[in-house]
Amino acid sequence: MFFNRANGKWQIRVVSLFFLALSPICLSARDQVEGSAGTGYIFNRGPLADKPFTELGLGSIEPEGWLRVQLETMARGMTGHFDELYPEVVGKRNGWLGGDGDGWERGPYWIDGLLPLAYMLKDNELIAKVRPWVEWTLNHQMADGYIGPIPFEEPVKKEVGLQKDKRRDWWPKMVMLKILMQYYSATGDERVIDCMGRYFDYQLKQLPDTPLGNWTYWGNRRGGDNLMAVLWLYNITGDKQLLKLAELIHEQTWPYTEEFLKGQQIPLHRPWRLQNSSETPGFHCVNLAQGIKEPVIYYQLDKDGKHLRAVDKAFADIHKYHGQPHGLYGGDEGMHGRRLTRGSELCTCIEMMFSLEKMLEITGRADYADKLEKLAYNTLPSQISDDFMKRQYFSQANQISATMGNRDFFNDQGDRVVFGFLEGYPCCTCNMHQGWPKFVQHLWLATKDDGLAALVYGPSRVTADVAGGREVTIRQVTDYPFKEKVRFEVSTESSVEFPLHFRVPGWCDQASVRINGQEHEMELGAGSIVKLRRMWRDGDVMELILPMELKCERWVQNSASVELGPLVMALKLGEKWIDKGSYREVVTGDKWNYALMENEIKSGFKNWTIDRASRVSDKPWTFANAPITVKAKGVLHPNWHKLGIQAGPVPWSPQRVTGSTKEIELIPYGCTSLRISGFPTVRK
Repeated sequence: MFFNRANGKWQIRVVSLFFLALSPICLSARDQVEGSAGTGYIFNRGPLADKPFTELGLGSIEPEGWLRVQLETMARGMTGHFDELYPEVVGKRNGWLGGDGDGWERGPYWIDGLLPLAYMLKDNELIAKVRPWVEWTLNHQMADGYIGPIPFEEPVKKEVGLQKDKRRDWWPKMVMLKILMQYYSATGDERVIDCMGRYFDYQLKQLPDTPLGNWTYWGNRRGGDNLMAVLWLYNITGDKQLLKLAELIHEQTWPYTEEFLKGQQIPLHRPWRLQNSSETPGFHCVNLAQGIKEPVIYYQLDKDGKHLRAVDKAFADIHKYHGQPHGLYGGDEGMHGRRLTRGSELCTCIEMMFSLEKMLEITGRADYADKLEKLAYNTLPSQISDDFMKRQYFSQANQISATMGNRDFFNDQGDRVVFGFLEGYPCCTCNMHQGWPKFVQHLWLATKDDGLAALVYGPSRVTADVAGGREVTIRQVTDYPFKEKVRFEVSTESSVEFPLHFRVPGWCDQASVRINGQEHEMELGAGSIVKLRRMWRDGDVMELILPMELKCERWVQNSASVELGPLVMALKLGEKWIDKGSYREVVTGDKWNYALMENEIKSGFKNWTIDRASRVSDKPWTFANAPITVKAKGVLHPNWHKLGIQAGPVPWSPQRVTGSTKEIELIPYGCTSLRISGFPTVRK
């Protein structure tokens, strides 16, 4: 017999002695215990550092409520029909299907989001679109272990300043590794383990002569994704050669730990420069979003706390030198400062979400979950059209139009903020699909102590094993992030004792818990992960109440943003959409240059009112359906004007101005396509 993974859990199966002798994934009982909790979910085996949480099998978590509607909209929209909308790239000629077309990142990017969406929705039509990509990769692995599009014999036409054949590039293989891991999680298909093992043997032989940055520099900057996959396979097979490969991959990846700890040579303009050139911008925005997890992933092997400290310093420096109210940073595509008209790329949001999800599993840090929710519930919905058919390449924290024309961007060709299909670069069109599905996949995690964890919140249902193999189902019934209550409803065949871990967000100072209608006394500190171990019975209900208060954050020029729980609130600007064929523009006729009253901020927003809809719409991330409106007072700022076609730099705050106050309305950032989210403040 051997231990086989299906739906994210190990199962014991009987096989022939002949197969047992040949199988590269057979594990002893000792190995199985080392690498998993009593439930069979896979955690870190020695010598890797313990991690408190791990993913459940793909399909164990089902979205409900508005979150299910969001995923169903993706299935009806671009995600479910991308092969029909973009056949010249992700159609039958794609290199990852054996064709002579594109053989780089675009096809795998799409499948990296389509696959989890298909299995979460249990949608057979979408699964049928996924399978050819997986099957071609598994069935066409070369004898030496190489996977992916068959390289051309002659160099391809010069692209991105390189002559070498990008079909050989290490980087898109990293995306396919993520796909294979998810496919295995959903199906337990053992061919994945064999394929990845052979591919990693190939890497171990080839990387000394053709390192990660050999074909394009993306492999060097994004090696953390490769490292993550290697350690994932090690936790299944226990093959010590994989640890040797992990060290090699880390050595060939951009030295994020060292660069983060080194600090700023030119703090405001060019932190973490790519080269020793005064003309070179800072980090590429998406590389930073992907690379920021590499120190945390490598920490599992190295166990040196400097890697965790480096990431803490990186986040602090990002906030100080590039931070934006929506939770990301000014990086369009190079990183260059905090001005609120700087762009933020959609791929940055998508990849930072995934990095935070992996970092949360490894560290159990509540602040990573806070950051993750801020992106999912603000930036992500604001950059994708309501029907999931168009997207923005860049968005702005202060965005008063989404039209063609030049803006204050490092990389600007006039089409960066319109809602289009391929405007900007196609990378975001291909990569945006993984955002919501992988967020849903991390609403619930297995815990090392045989329990379950809900560390980010959204309407969902999970069926999983606890307490050494007892199956339970828990529904997370909630209108979060728009309302303050998260209700957990437990279903089980018989009473079972297990721990339920949950998070108290850093913004919440007065959290409380009720169990079956009774107040439950326990320590609920802001920014903590709380463990509640009890005997759970069928029909038990735990209610987590997270009071949301208006709070202020400060940004460039001492400007102010307003937050309500995980939501950033933005000035409500009327939207007029203009169809331009392949893309759509958005304009407004409303006044936008409002300042907030400094004394009202200092008083804790006492005169502001919060209106919540009695019922949250199934499509809450729309201008028309905004579930929350905050009513405040504002003053038109006489010194704040347009700069070209965009809002000018925010004036220093606070200033003394004259003029009458007017009532203004703020709605959730994620419901807006035009907005002001970083306000100047004034005294009168």
